[in-house]
Amino acid sequence: MGHDNGREVRTVTDIESGRAGPAGTVGEAEVDALVRGICFKTGPPRLLGVELEWLVHDLRDPARPVPPSLMAAAADRLRALPLRSLITVEPGGQLEFSSRPADSLTACVEEVSADLAAARPALRDLGLVLAGYGQDPWHPPRRVLDTPRYRAMESFYDRRNGSGRTIMCGTASVQVCVDAGFEEPGPLGFGRRWRLAHLLGAVLVAAFANSPLHRGRPTGWRSNRQAAYTRVDPGRALAPPESPDPRAAWAGYVLDAPVMCVRSEDGSWNAPAGLDLRRWTRTALPRPPTTDDVTYHLTTLFPPVRPRGHLELRMIDAQPGDDGWLVPLAVTAALFDDAVASETAYRVVKALADTAGAGPAPANPLWRNAARRGLADPELHAAAVSCFAAAREALPRLGAPPHVRAAVDAFTARYVARRRCPADDLLDHVIGKESRT
Repeated sequence: MGHDNGREVRTVTDIESGRAGPAGTVGEAEVDALVRGICFKTGPPRLLGVELEWLVHDLRDPARPVPPSLMAAAADRLRALPLRSLITVEPGGQLEFSSRPADSLTACVEEVSADLAAARPALRDLGLVLAGYGQDPWHPPRRVLDTPRYRAMESFYDRRNGSGRTIMCGTASVQVCVDAGFEEPGPLGFGRRWRLAHLLGAVLVAAFANSPLHRGRPTGWRSNRQAAYTRVDPGRALAPPESPDPRAAWAGYVLDAPVMCVRSEDGSWNAPAGLDLRRWTRTALPRPPTTDDVTYHLTTLFPPVRPRGHLELRMIDAQPGDDGWLVPLAVTAALFDDAVASETAYRVVKALADTAGAGPAPANPLWRNAARRGLADPELHAAAVSCFAAAREALPRLGAPPHVRAAVDAFTARYVARRRCPADDLLDHVIGKESRT
């Protein structure tokens, strides 16, 4: 969305309306070539972006449901402000701020911080507040956007279980976007960065887990949001198989992923059951697919790391507080874009993954431990200590402003050093409340 490395990006309005550009029909080989050509745009890592999803709660009583009409008014209010971030509304009414590509961590932080500072008073005037939780702690998921895209998504997910609805309508995240990296091998090469993203992802899940509650009760997971991704359609929520050729692995993943939507000018967008993109290209049924259909199909895939020219890291829960998002952004940027920190992090998480069991993220044992236990897991805790230390040493080299470094220090002292994550604060509150009743 926001982080496009200077290249053209389809707007959310274009995507949801089904408007297609002049695109011809495509076969399997053409899809393979198209996906390989657009998934990893290589070059010197220089740009950074962040996409912040927020739940929207009543200012005075966060457990009181917000009427859909008021959510719509909030979105309209924000779109009327001179913000630089792109504002979009998720199907459950979550608000997303997508930054523009920034050429430094400082520039990214300053721009998004300014947009949030302008947005919060406008929402307070409506009696609303942005809430940083990975999953809504009180309300069941409910879809408030009635578009063909989201009707088709809901229908698709409901064939399996309720996890898809939870993800669509009740979760929020901090998505950090980093450049793919150099074509050549090395610490900043795209192959190494692709693998680092999947290995480091479990540490990021554990450190920033912040979704332990459902309808006010503990779920048994520090990140129930991440747990939901292990139960949803594996063809679009798990990582591709590990491969020395990330482009080939991703192209195969895209072709084998079930089709969620077949757009039409009128009527339902529901795809036939059992239809994947490869089969669609081979049969041309229910109609021949186009290049625009392939581009649209890519927007319906939600693995933990999504290559969109750049790498979009999707595994981090939304964080508490007005500025909680600064820490995952700063730590991730440092571990990817500082060569020394990146090499340290890679050695740490590779050794951790080598002993943790096989399988694609987020369904493998390492990621499951991260989502269930957070930093209470001793091996994940040790890895987090090393990674946070490497990131903190790198932040001055990246020119990070003092308040960002202070936020990382405070988070490290409050959580990482104590084998805790933000979810533990919520659990302490609920357990303490129950013990008093």
